[in-house]
Amino acid sequence: MLTKQELLAMPEDDYMNDEQLAYFSELLLVEAADIKVHLKEARDNLSSQTYEADELDKAAQEEERRLQLRFLDRQTKLLPKIEQALARIKQDDFGYCKITGDAIGVQRLLLRPTATLCAEEKNRQEIKERSYRDQ
Repeated sequence: MLTKQELLAMPEDDYMNDEQLAYFSELLLVEAADIKVHLKEARDNLSSQTYEADELDKAAQEEERRLQLRFLDRQTKLLPKIEQALARIKQDDFGYCKITGDAIGVQRLLLRPTATLCAEEKNRQEIKERSYRDQ
């Protein structure tokens, strides 16, 4: 398997070749497996918690529980995105912006392998969202 340095050193005109697709496929599969393990651990931890009688301990425990639930929610939402990215790899559509069709870029995909938008399009959407929110 390629290293990150080898991946970044590949020429731009060879974007999303078989080696790159295999790299990202493996990266996504490992990430999905890690998430499943973490979700199971977090669910087991939540279900095995005992309740404290002391008010301060109870408050700290509730805050910890809230953070774990938030983590579970975020991880649960990430799994389908990983599955969609793996499907895009199989369809030969991975690495390209779903709006413009431009290359998303290897660096961006290394940071967020589930990305579906190029950086420029993502910035445009964020600016739109901010303008709607401010109105």
